[in-house]
Amino acid sequence: MDITTTDRGLLRLLQLSSVSLPVGGYAFSQGMEYAIDQGWIKNQAQVEDWTSLQLMQSFARVDLPILRMAMSAWQRRDEARLVALNDLVLACRETKELRLNDTAMGEALARLLRSLEIEVPFLKIEEVSFTILFAIAVTDWNIEFETSALGFTWSWLENQIAAATKLVPLGQTQAQILFGSLQPVLTEAIQLSKTLDEDDVGAGLPAVAIASCLHETQYSRLFRS
Repeated sequence: MDITTTDRGLLRLLQLSSVSLPVGGYAFSQGMEYAIDQGWIKNQAQVEDWTSLQLMQSFARVDLPILRMAMSAWQRRDEARLVALNDLVLACRETKELRLNDTAMGEALARLLRSLEIEVPFLKIEEVSFTILFAIAVTDWNIEFETSALGFTWSWLENQIAAATKLVPLGQTQAQILFGSLQPVLTEAIQLSKTLDEDDVGAGLPAVAIASCLHETQYSRLFRS
């Protein structure tokens, strides 16, 4: 996968993908906390299996194709299309917690983008997906899809590995090994997403949905529900 962008575009993408971006992605484990509490995930290898499965069977089949289509829509300033894509991606969130994860981050990103003087539509829509708003930002900064998708996916992966580091727990060296072993999966997920049309969008990971649902009533929680 060839990555080409301007220096300014790359810096903007690094800013948007940074864990220090004030959107609250670090506050959610997306079901992982419950999975670890129940003993489904106990070690580095199981974290890798859990994360790579989500990348290929969910992220590559929902978030990344929606990101690509939303970028295309915003290039044309087609707000009606963006609203339809926003509805689609939120409909794909299988639990209230997963939907909150998306919309809470979306709300924070919308505030940030407006402060950076980036046009943000949806003034009359209460819930907006982080995926859609990320697409608006990278489109305005003239960053191509593959590069944008790499930053977007890396940001998600960093939050998941950070959660696993705290919860399993993993050592910092194990976390870095995971980043290395999962990098090829990121590229594979992006390539898969490019083959999917709107009718193909959708995912079903029952264990993740169950973990996300039951996390709400877990006795002790570090992450938000």
